[in-house]
Amino acid sequence: MKLFETEFDASKNWLPYNGTVHFFGGIFNSEESQIKYTQLLSEIEWKNDEVIIYGKHIVTKRKTAWYGNKPYKMLYSKIERIALPWNKVLLELKEKVEAKTGEVYNSCICNLYHSGEEGMSWHADDEKELKQNGSIASLSFGATRKFDLKHKTLKEKISFNLVSGELLEMKGEIQEHWLHSIPKTKKVLTPRINLTFRQIVK
Repeated sequence: MKLFETEFDASKNWLPYNGTVHFFGGIFNSEESQIKYTQLLSEIEWKNDEVIIYGKHIVTKRKTAWYGNKPYKMLYSKIERIALPWNKVLLELKEKVEAKTGEVYNSCICNLYHSGEEGMSWHADDEKELKQNGSIASLSFGATRKFDLKHKTLKEKISFNLVSGELLEMKGEIQEHWLHSIPKTKKVLTPRINLTFRQIVK
């Protein structure tokens, strides 16, 4: 099932069951989005992501960074990550996102996909450090990329094409019942920056 509308009701739940997805559409216009994209590209401390898969240490092409209120520690794919202190542009974006969602976030994971050849496989954001059933707000800048959701048992799929400046929120029991991914594609040749604002409790 593919979702598309020209106007978006931010209170609508786009999931049929087992969780909540709110889609806010564009919260920045194209000019504002380009400015934020340029700032994030130059001001975030980007580093190639590292994962351990089947005992092998792999450095990905995709770059990441993690920021937060405190130097939070998170163990992800057997690699410990420590949050950096907020910078000005991230704090401005956090304030805007919080005003839209009505939630409060204390950390943000930043992802830089250089082209459609870089993506994210099926996964759930279910790290033990995250608030249970808490809100994760995803803000996109740069290239339009497809965002897929798949129910873990029923296999039903829902897709969004996330455009620069658009905001999507996941919360409730979604991480328990749904997986999400950014599929690779040869059609996208330019970079995308994705910010996921989160609620750390441990």
